[in-house]
Amino acid sequence: MTDKLISALDADVPARTVAMLVFDGMTLLDLVGPQAVFTAAGMRVSLVAVAPGPVRCDSGVRIVPTTTTEDCPAEVDVLFVPGGDVSEVMADEAALAFLADRGATAGYVTSVCTGSMVLAAAGLLDGHRAATHWSTRELLGRLGVEVAAQRVCADGNRITGGGVTAGIDFGLTLVARMFGDDTAEFAQLALEYDPAPPFDAGSPERANPEKVAWIRAALTDPETPLVAAVERARRPVA
Repeated sequence: MTDKLISALDADVPARTVAMLVFDGMTLLDLVGPQAVFTAAGMRVSLVAVAPGPVRCDSGVRIVPTTTTEDCPAEVDVLFVPGGDVSEVMADEAALAFLADRGATAGYVTSVCTGSMVLAAAGLLDGHRAATHWSTRELLGRLGVEVAAQRVCADGNRITGGGVTAGIDFGLTLVARMFGDDTAEFAQLALEYDPAPPFDAGSPERANPEKVAWIRAALTDPETPLVAAVERARRPVA
């Protein structure tokens, strides 16, 4: 299906390169939601890992990278980081160096969910607004980032999505910016993205307060590795 969609768009949409960092602990949907949009829009996607070999998502699914940080092209149109358990990648010097290097020249520097915390650790969100999963907004703020409560936040060439399922909305927003609304609508229709959730509990503003408190505590408990990673990544304000 993807090859047919790309062929249908080749005449109208120039190829664009996307480097999507993959790492142990990432959330699968953070990655594949945007990736499905990008490929439906005819973009060329590389899954980039620090080392060759499969990486394990937080759900147990394994993803096989298509290249490494060493072999990834020096210039990419879009640099992307998914979220999930980012505590280890936030301390991975090779991953952060790769992001800082490619992010310096990428047309767009992007993320979904807690991927924005990785961008911040790499110094790529200094002076920018960014979104993250609702439960980690306070932690992102500790990294010196102006936090947005939007599902998709666009600040110059920094485009970031909120938690998990916001990745599809993020992907469509970015495609529209790069190629226009027609291409984004083509991708949306190809994916039959027509959400109609059976429950109205997808945001902390509308969900049961007890559930909100439980999820917030589970994800941001002071004893979790994520909180420790944020403290390590904090840099003095100039």
